[in-house]
Amino acid sequence: MIINETNAAPGSVGCDQVRSRRFRKRLRHDAIQFAIIALVVALIGLLGYAVKEGLAQKGIKFSFAFLSNAAGFDISEGKTFSLSDGIFPAFEAFTSDRSNGAAFIAGIFNTLKVAVLAIILSTVLGTLLGVGRLSTNWVVRNLSFWIVEFVRNTPLLIQLVFWYFAVVLHFPPLAAAAKWYGGVIISQQGLYFPALSWSGDGSGISIALVSATWVAIVGFIVDPVKGMRRVCVVAIVALVGVLFASGFLSINYPVASKFQASGGTSLSPEMAALLLAIVVNSASYIAEIVRGAIDALPKGQWEAAGSLGLSRRNTINDIVLPQVFRVVLPSFGNQYIGLTKNTALGIAIGYPDLFNVYGTVANQTGHSLEGIVIVMVSYLLLSWIISAIVSWANSRLNQMGASR
Repeated sequence: MIINETNAAPGSVGCDQVRSRRFRKRLRHDAIQFAIIALVVALIGLLGYAVKEGLAQKGIKFSFAFLSNAAGFDISEGKTFSLSDGIFPAFEAFTSDRSNGAAFIAGIFNTLKVAVLAIILSTVLGTLLGVGRLSTNWVVRNLSFWIVEFVRNTPLLIQLVFWYFAVVLHFPPLAAAAKWYGGVIISQQGLYFPALSWSGDGSGISIALVSATWVAIVGFIVDPVKGMRRVCVVAIVALVGVLFASGFLSINYPVASKFQASGGTSLSPEMAALLLAIVVNSASYIAEIVRGAIDALPKGQWEAAGSLGLSRRNTINDIVLPQVFRVVLPSFGNQYIGLTKNTALGIAIGYPDLFNVYGTVANQTGHSLEGIVIVMVSYLLLSWIISAIVSWANSRLNQMGASR
């Protein structure tokens, strides 16, 4: 007699047998998973013990105590945490009397600067190139094609060297620097941009205005209701206008002299070259992801938009791209993770990113193994954070699409 699992009546002998079989299957599955995890942990533990014993035989102690020792070297740029002014941490420039742990923090800060800016800029440029690949304009279509093909078929390290030695270092000196609209200054000493300057005195009014602005920004990002988003945008614009009008917030423009520039914010030549190389390289891959997603859309989408009288621009902005981004965001996440790890190539041009700082600390202290563990864990955590943010954004976009 064959028992049908789906038709067994509750409380019958067949139902009890089905439950018992399912319980044994789940128990066996959980036991296998636990055994695999235990085996992996045991292998990692054995490897760590073997490494520690091997180092001990050579008189080398595996320890992270060196992180609290004074670094004894300077970093050309970068911020690190400081608790000297109170209980709340603040960012300040790294100096040679700070600890090795602070040096690693400065390296992570420099890596994050490049990674965040590169993610934003490469997404915008890659989307434009991807749409340009499908343009009806012959010049735009072929120009986008050749840019993407050239960049994707040359190594990133060679592109980085090109941007640094052939482009950035050939900018004019600061005395004859090119000054663009809005106060942007481009020179061999770096790129200088206007920056927001806070002149509030910590009064209740200024704190309330800033808090309300941040609440409106968070509401715009989190709230899926389109009407509420419009309200948040209006509130943000009004609050920022009040901050400027009251003098709590102002724009600090860079001013260039013969040998140096002051005011605003700046990018060092090394950071500018690394950012250019990573942005252009990542944008070429993002462009192919966007182009492939657009090509995969049914042709009926374009035909329906044309029958409604929508222009090609409106069709792309209102119909095509909203659907594309819900599909390509996981692929974007993979590209963002690779982009973040590619910042380690900054060591080729002297940019003090995390990997470059590790090399200096390892040479100073001799703790190369401990340092590389810190670097690997740092990149792993950054990758997990990017993956979690992309997964959250992807699930949110899919929910918004389903609700519509």
